[in-house]
Amino acid sequence: MVRNLDFDVSEMALTTYLCAREHGARFTALPIFLVREFHHGAILHNRQAGFRHPKDLEGQRVGVNRGYTVTTGVWARAILEQQYGVDLDSITWVLSGDEHVSAWQAPGNVVPLEPGLNMEEELASGRLSAAIGVKQEHPEVETLIPNAYETSLQALRDFGLYPINHLVVVRDDVLAEHPDVAKAVFDAFVESKNRYLESLMAGSWAEQFSTDQLHRDVMPVIGDPLPYGIEPNRPMLNMLVAQALRQGILKRPVTVDEVFAASTRNLVG
Repeated sequence: MVRNLDFDVSEMALTTYLCAREHGARFTALPIFLVREFHHGAILHNRQAGFRHPKDLEGQRVGVNRGYTVTTGVWARAILEQQYGVDLDSITWVLSGDEHVSAWQAPGNVVPLEPGLNMEEELASGRLSAAIGVKQEHPEVETLIPNAYETSLQALRDFGLYPINHLVVVRDDVLAEHPDVAKAVFDAFVESKNRYLESLMAGSWAEQFSTDQLHRDVMPVIGDPLPYGIEPNRPMLNMLVAQALRQGILKRPVTVDEVFAASTRNLVG
């Protein structure tokens, strides 16, 4: 979608969208936030590194699964900086893949993993001290932040940290040709979300997934676990935009409202 505009409507990672938009992508977001995640548990380290605090990452080489602009990495780095005082600029960020927006230029402390190497293996061997967004498949690899899920829930209770990962975008030519399509798509997703929540609360499924449990766990704190619309999500959107600028993903400031389709800016669902 970013490179070829293959779809009329597409799910997309939030920071991918912001980055693509700055580089002239011809699609616009709707405030439909399909994926929310906790990210304290996304930061893994090798026990052999002897880290006792996230600040021990300073001066180290830290892996990032896929690209630097991947939204999980942005949120994880924001947590490290804002909650644990980590100097992000002191770390060399090592990437396992390329960026969705090929025109984007990485900061100087962002480098690719050497060809032929595997990030999980580099972390398991100790050649990488830590990594974000990789699988925890080795006995020497564990989460850097203890009790990560409970810590994430506490961060939600304490200051509303409920990260947004994915939203929906629509091609600009589709929006121009069909002025009502943005609201129609928004309304359809709201209806779908409401049906999902009814089934979730009724316990209608034999098998539930970790995302279902996440939604159940946040409901006592915030109510609707998947609020759509700009206003109920403004604090998280402001934080993500600020972090994208702080981390060198965006070169120019933007306001939250301007990055969404005008006809959806006042919608809530």
